[in-house]
Amino acid sequence: MNKENTQVVIVGAGPSGSTVSALLHAQNIKVTVIEKALFPRFSIGESLLPACMEVVEQAGMLEAVNQFGFQYKDGAAFRRRGIYTQFDFTDKFSPGPGTTFQVQRGQFDKVLADSAADQGVEIRYQHELTALEFIGERSLLTVKDEVGVSYQIEADYVLDASGFGRVLPKMLDLEQPSCLPPRKAIFTHIVDNIDSQDTSYDRNKILISVHPENQDVWYWLIPFSNGVCSFGVVGKPEFFAGYPEDKIEALKQLANEEAGLAQLLKDAQYPNPAGELGGYSANVKQLATAHYALLGNAGEFLDPVFSSGVTIAMKSAQFAAQCVVKQLNGQKVDWEEEYAKPLMVGVNTFRTYVEGWYSGLLQEVIFYQKPNPRIKQMISSILAGYAWDQANPYVKNSNQRLETLAELIREAKDA
Repeated sequence: MNKENTQVVIVGAGPSGSTVSALLHAQNIKVTVIEKALFPRFSIGESLLPACMEVVEQAGMLEAVNQFGFQYKDGAAFRRRGIYTQFDFTDKFSPGPGTTFQVQRGQFDKVLADSAADQGVEIRYQHELTALEFIGERSLLTVKDEVGVSYQIEADYVLDASGFGRVLPKMLDLEQPSCLPPRKAIFTHIVDNIDSQDTSYDRNKILISVHPENQDVWYWLIPFSNGVCSFGVVGKPEFFAGYPEDKIEALKQLANEEAGLAQLLKDAQYPNPAGELGGYSANVKQLATAHYALLGNAGEFLDPVFSSGVTIAMKSAQFAAQCVVKQLNGQKVDWEEEYAKPLMVGVNTFRTYVEGWYSGLLQEVIFYQKPNPRIKQMISSILAGYAWDQANPYVKNSNQRLETLAELIREAKDA
């Protein structure tokens, strides 16, 4: 079996893999990316957050992303029982970009991967990791290529950017249950045919709608620049038992149950098959060691409600790249203190907001019609992805602050 040598092997060429490969390549580190699929390929998670644009720029990919023609995004809109509210991400507490894009992920991920390749990164499509062992300070990976021939790569470090594939967690028995209850999403891409004169709808924002009878069931509507929308519904698995087995019919029925969506999508066409994603919340025993680190969804995925997935993926790439460079330069890296803990600051902030959404605490805050402008800017920052900004009190003490704010809102309503 042929054996090669490199410094870093990256498993997966999605947003975290492409980004970290470009960041490491810029530091003259030899990188090999192995990707099981052939791009473009479908992936869910189409609404980006402004915070990820900082990493896109750092990785030298901003021009490629800006030039592609993705749908501009400047905020998020929410609707519940006829009450509509929105957050403008340019009006936020934290410094940094206030706009981003809504993207069809097959296209977006290919733009990032192509940009990394243009910078000199080697990406091997249709190559699959089949075995991994650690030999002293190095790692030996067995890889199967596109025609089924196996070869080996010896590397100084391994980064798992395999997303929902979660290659290393499965291979190394790292998986453990999420603290979040299991939920399921059904979704499709529709030709929305939304009236361009309809002032109740802003294509520059993702629309999150709450089911009128079930506050823990919600809909996403993510517009793209080509007249297509990603449309999905999230709920506990048992919720969907009362709907048609045909997921397209279930989506149509659910859309008609929410008055705002029923009006917006009255002329929508459903030409594509529906997808389903269940049991997606995940956790692991450890995020990194001196041999490997887990990036993005390969390590932990919370919930799609605040579109945090790509941002967490890119922030993990940013943190991991710094640590890998340091370790390969012969310096000691404490992966728990220098990678896992800094990354979990933002993950735990998002977790507070995901849990608060389903408990109703965050919905109290979002749908309050007389918000304090300064506090709304702080909440807007987190919704825009700036969940690592510890100058923001709603990051630093996220649980306590959110609970207190919701209680104050309840008291104001009762007064």
